[in-house]
Amino acid sequence: MKKIVSIFIILIALIAIILYFPKDQESQITPGADCEAALDAIIERKLAKIEERGLDVRVSGKSLGSFGYDVRLDDKAKILAPEEFLEDIMCCSVNTYPDGRIEIDRSETELKFGTKDLCTIDDSVFIPISDYLTQLGYEVNYNLVAGIVDFNNTDGGNYLPRAYDMRDHDRVTPVRNQGIYGTCWAFASLGALESISLPKEENIYSVDHMSMNNGFSLDLSEGGEHTMSLAYLASWEGPVLESDDEYGDGETNTELTAVKHLKEAIIIDDKNPEKIKSAIFKYGGVETSIYMEMSYGDFESEYYNKDTYCYNYDGDEKPNHDLVVVGWDDDYPKENFTPEAKQNGAYICKNSWGDEFGDKGYFYVSYEDTNICGKSIVYTKLAEPDNYDNIYQTDLLGWVGQMGFDNEEAYFANVYTAESDEVLKAVSFYATGPETNFSVFVVTDYEDMSSLNGGRHQIGKGETRYAGYYTVDITQDIELKKGQKYAIIVSVKTPGSERPIAIECDGGDRTANLDLTDGEGYVSLYGEVWYSAEESDTNVCLKAFTDNK
Repeated sequence: MKKIVSIFIILIALIAIILYFPKDQESQITPGADCEAALDAIIERKLAKIEERGLDVRVSGKSLGSFGYDVRLDDKAKILAPEEFLEDIMCCSVNTYPDGRIEIDRSETELKFGTKDLCTIDDSVFIPISDYLTQLGYEVNYNLVAGIVDFNNTDGGNYLPRAYDMRDHDRVTPVRNQGIYGTCWAFASLGALESISLPKEENIYSVDHMSMNNGFSLDLSEGGEHTMSLAYLASWEGPVLESDDEYGDGETNTELTAVKHLKEAIIIDDKNPEKIKSAIFKYGGVETSIYMEMSYGDFESEYYNKDTYCYNYDGDEKPNHDLVVVGWDDDYPKENFTPEAKQNGAYICKNSWGDEFGDKGYFYVSYEDTNICGKSIVYTKLAEPDNYDNIYQTDLLGWVGQMGFDNEEAYFANVYTAESDEVLKAVSFYATGPETNFSVFVVTDYEDMSSLNGGRHQIGKGETRYAGYYTVDITQDIELKKGQKYAIIVSVKTPGSERPIAIECDGGDRTANLDLTDGEGYVSLYGEVWYSAEESDTNVCLKAFTDNK
C-alpha cells in the first residue's frame, strides 16, 4: 500500500513540474522507466480483476450487463469488441469474408481489418476498435477501478448512408424463380435468412422443405406467411440445403435435419424507413409484403414502370406477395414511378420471379407504396446446429394467436421432463410487441401447479426493442437429472397490449395439424394464481434448450 501511495505522490509531483514550466520552453519532462513500469503494474492488476469479475459495459451510463455482450480489454486496456456489439450497439455494418478479413461501415466511414489485426479468444473473434472510435461516432470513458467502460455517441446517431445496396457488399444470394407455385413467402423468408451469413458463408436453403414440412395444412399453391417461417425455423425443422431437397419436384425429404438454428428474429410493425434501413445495414435482407397487381409471368401494370424497374402501388388492397428488401436509395427520382411519387426515395427489392423480371430480378419500390414494410421480419441471430443438444417444445406451429388478462403484464410457464442428465442452457419465447420487459425463472423441483409459486429461481431478464422471437442464454449451470420435471416461467410487460402471451391455437383450416396433447402449460396475471393453458385449448410458446451432461 505504501508503494502505491509513493507512486501517486511521484505522479502529482511530475504534473506540478510540467505545469510550472512554460509551454514554449525547449526542455521536456519525461517520466522515468520506474514510474512507467509502476503504472503498467497498476493497470495490469486492475485488468486482472476485470477479467475475473467481468467488464461492466455501458452506453451513456446505462449498463448492458443483462444483454451479454462480451466486450474485452487487452493488456493495454484497449477495447476488443465482438461483431454483435458493433452491429447492435454501435450501429455498424460488419461484413466478414471467407478469408477472415472484416469490413466495418458506418455512415461514410469504411474500415478494413486483416486477419493479423484481429484477436481470437476462446474461438471468438474480437475487433480492436479503440483507435477508430472517433471515426465510428463514439467516445469512451474508462473507470478501471470499478471495471466500467462507458460508450457515448458523438455524431447524433447519424450512421446511415443515403444509399446502400447489399449487392455491392456480396450480401445477397442468387435470384430464384418460384414458378407457378404460391411459395413467394418461403423464398422471401429464406432469401432474408441466407443474407445474414454473407459474405462469409453462402448457403442456399430449400424452399420445398420449408413449404412442405412446416406443420401447417397448406399446399404449395395456397401461400403462407412469416409466422409459418418462424415456427418452422424456431422448432429446428429447418433450414436444410437446397442441394438436399430441390425445388419444384413436388417431393420432400422428411428425414433431413436443420443445418442452422434460429436464435432471434425481430418484427418491425410500422412503416418507418429509418428502422428498415438500420436493419438492412446491420443484419441483412428484410422480409416484407406488398400488393403486387401483376401476376407471375405478367410484367404489365399501371403501377409498374418496366423502363425504370420501379413500382408504386397507391390503392387499398392488402398485401399478396412477399419479397426481400436489400437496400435503399434516398435520392431515387420520384419521376420514375407510375404514378409519380410525391418525394424521392425507394427500397431496392429482390423478387422471386427469376432474373427476367426487372433489373435481373431486382426492382425499386417507392417508400410511399401502400404496403411496403408495413410489417417486416429480420433474422438477426443464426447459430450452428450444435449450439444446444436438445430442444423441449410444445408449439410446433408457433405464434398463431395471443392471450392474456386485459393487461400488459402476464406470466406464462411450460413444464418439461428431462430425458437424460442434462444442463439447462437457454430458453426462447416470442415478444408480442415492442419494448417488452421480461424476466425468466426456473423451478427445478416441479411437482404440481403449486410449485410455480415456490422455489422460483431467476435466470435471466432484459428488454426487447421489437416484437419477435428471442433466445435467452443462461450463464449459470442448471443441472437436471433424467426424469426430473422442471418448469420454465417467463413474466412479460408489453406496453399497450392486453394479450401479451404468444400461443399455439386453432387458426382455422391451416392449423388442422394442431396438437394440444403434447404440453403442460400455465398462464397467470401476477404469477400467483395459475390456469392451465391446455384447458383453454392452447399451447404456450415457450421452449427450453439443454446440453447433455
